[in-house]
Amino acid sequence: MKNITNLLISVVIAVWVVAIAIISVQNATPVSLRFLAFQSIQIPAGLVLAFSAAVGLIGVAVLQPLWELGDATQRNSRLDEDAEFFVDDEDF
Repeated sequence: MKNITNLLISVVIAVWVVAIAIISVQNATPVSLRFLAFQSIQIPAGLVLAFSAAVGLIGVAVLQPLWELGDATQRNSRLDEDAEFFVDDEDF
């Protein structure tokens, strides 16, 4: 089952990479990004798109273990609370 999941994830990422490549070839018009008072140099729109996708993938890859760590901590505390709540009636 894990092999199928890895295959599906690889296919989805490959489709996104191909889509970004096609869009970047078709959008070679230089653009300049502005954020508050900052402005970038003029670079092709496809390159901006590819850079944004790469930053997003790396960001999720870095943050995913942190989310799983938080979930594991919450899961353990919930199990402890449930263990205290459910008590066998035979003990009384």
